[in-house]
Amino acid sequence: MDSQLTIYITLVSLTGIFNLFLSVYVFLRRNEIPGSLSFILYTLALTIYSFGYAFELASDTIWEVKLWNLIEYIGMPLSVPLGLMIILNYLKIKISRAATVALFVVPLITWLMVATNDYHNLFYKVFTFQEGMNSHTLKIEAGEWYIVFSIYTFCCWLAAVSLLFSRWKQTRKSYRLQLFTLICGQLMPMITGLLYLLGVTPTGIDPVPMGMCFSSGLFIWAILSTKMLTVVPIAKETIFDSMGEGVLVLDPAKRLIDYNQSVGQMIPSLNPSMIGRTLDQVWTEVTGEPFPFYHLPDGSVEELSWLSNSKQFYQVRSSTLRHRNGEQAGSLLMLINVTELKRLQNELEHQAFYDGLTHIFNRTQFIQRSREMLAASRMEKHPFTVVLFDIDLFKRVNDHLGHETGDRVLVHVVNTCRKLLSKETLFARYGGEEFVLSLPYTSLQEGKVIADRLRIAMEDEPLLTDKGAIVVTASFGVAEASGRLDDTLDTLLRKADEALYTSKRSGRNRVSLYSSTLEYSHS
Repeated sequence: MDSQLTIYITLVSLTGIFNLFLSVYVFLRRNEIPGSLSFILYTLALTIYSFGYAFELASDTIWEVKLWNLIEYIGMPLSVPLGLMIILNYLKIKISRAATVALFVVPLITWLMVATNDYHNLFYKVFTFQEGMNSHTLKIEAGEWYIVFSIYTFCCWLAAVSLLFSRWKQTRKSYRLQLFTLICGQLMPMITGLLYLLGVTPTGIDPVPMGMCFSSGLFIWAILSTKMLTVVPIAKETIFDSMGEGVLVLDPAKRLIDYNQSVGQMIPSLNPSMIGRTLDQVWTEVTGEPFPFYHLPDGSVEELSWLSNSKQFYQVRSSTLRHRNGEQAGSLLMLINVTELKRLQNELEHQAFYDGLTHIFNRTQFIQRSREMLAASRMEKHPFTVVLFDIDLFKRVNDHLGHETGDRVLVHVVNTCRKLLSKETLFARYGGEEFVLSLPYTSLQEGKVIADRLRIAMEDEPLLTDKGAIVVTASFGVAEASGRLDDTLDTLLRKADEALYTSKRSGRNRVSLYSSTLEYSHS
């Protein structure tokens, strides 16, 4: 019996050590753990309870037993509401300050009842060593308040277990192990307490500390292996998964601790095994690149894109999560799919910058960009030339073959010219069947060479239609900026236009150069 008692005292002491370890561990990481105060107080209460009961079992006199029993009841009653508060905090169930205070009324009265039991016997009717038995075997008969406290204790345990079970379906599979751990942690002292009240356990032996020992071991395993209470689901409500926007939940160390179903659809390769890794690690694995924004201030909005089945664009909004005391609890990254909006925006920009038929720059963009290029050429003192050309007899094409064929001619001319022009060349539809080129770093004679090359290519490459081949020719006018401050883009275009009409009057399908002496050369 003595050896069995020694083993039991050792196990109860081990429970105290476990809980002391948990208390210190959580205290050192309190900034990372939501609701850390409740957990620290809970484990401290269990530590006092365990060591108090161990010393009570080792005592030889009734006076020592009562002293350690009184110390034991500092921790044991407090652990009951504190355990319930941990569950409420885990499930994000808020209760009022008055309700919180009310939870501790019965434990406080219980300790007072134990401390003054010799005067009223309301907690213990009998509390003494059994006659003829080992001095460590207590004879205890419960008083009225003992029954009240037992009912209160079981109600708290039952409430905690019920709340945890009620969230089982709403909890993501990746967090059900945490939930199961908490359920077992609440069930074990509840079951052992019930066995004790039913008299199933050996006389004078309270098995509840053993239940607490099991729960403590479970908590230690959960914390070290599943990061429970460090990696916790901050948002677990059903609405979290029903949101259209994707949400990533990060802890203060930028580790992923939760995400909703929308993000899972946006990033199919994201999976629960990535929870606990840093955002950079997760992003590198799912996209091949680290997260592009090292630091996102609270309320900031950024844009990112990645290639899934097609290129997708997302707006990223950052929001800081804080505890009630103002300390940072983590952050939310909300991902909003703006791919369609981006497409419409690009379409509007294209319409504003480009000609709808030929998809080269329109007149407005040509003028804006050419003015900047002309100003730069003046400052850097390099030549700047403009080439203006017009499709010959284009009206006849529209009148005899229809506007659809006319449109095809315009597109054909643009495609023919593009083959000979670099991507950097500013090429635009100036209006109707008229087109224009801006050529910085190009002299008048060099502009003539480019214009001739385009003219010959058009003539040599007819447009094939179901009505036959259409030979397309064009007349060109080339003008070079003089370098004077009064020589504006409008003046330069007017000169090119004069040269163009000289080509028209001279028989079309030719290039004319504008010179300052108002003499023209043709080819």
